[in-house]
Amino acid sequence: MIERTLVLLKPDAVERGISGRIIARFEDAGLKIVGMKMIWIDAEFSKRHYAEHVHKSFYPTLEAMITMGPVIALALEGVEAVALVRKMVGHTEPKTAAPGTIRGDFSHVSIHYADAKGIGVKNIIHASDSVINAKKEIELWFKNEELHTYKSVHDVHTIA
Repeated sequence: MIERTLVLLKPDAVERGISGRIIARFEDAGLKIVGMKMIWIDAEFSKRHYAEHVHKSFYPTLEAMITMGPVIALALEGVEAVALVRKMVGHTEPKTAAPGTIRGDFSHVSIHYADAKGIGVKNIIHASDSVINAKKEIELWFKNEELHTYKSVHDVHTIA
């Protein structure tokens, strides 16, 4: 099944200058970028993106983290893209993420440390957690005209 999923390179990834290295991992895995833009979101947009977390105690730190700088939003397409991207990204808590995953290789902070400091966990990336949420999130972040259809070399290998 060819799917689309949303990936956000959070402000901490952009600030550290590792966005290109992360994007290359997705392309190396055969995922196709069908939408990409940089945007600095505000508190209102954060509440729409993280709607299920707004009433949770950790939400204020989450909002502070996602609004502290620009975000690079990617709509990626590929075979079972949602599950593949989640596997590549690794566990939400960087300390727990396996080596070889994006979070495991580029971040290390624990939830305990972040909570003690009263800050959001700097886990550098967001990835849709289900096909249903991927569709909703892509619709939130991208207009239809910002999403593209084209053939890549990987299409030759996945369509056959």
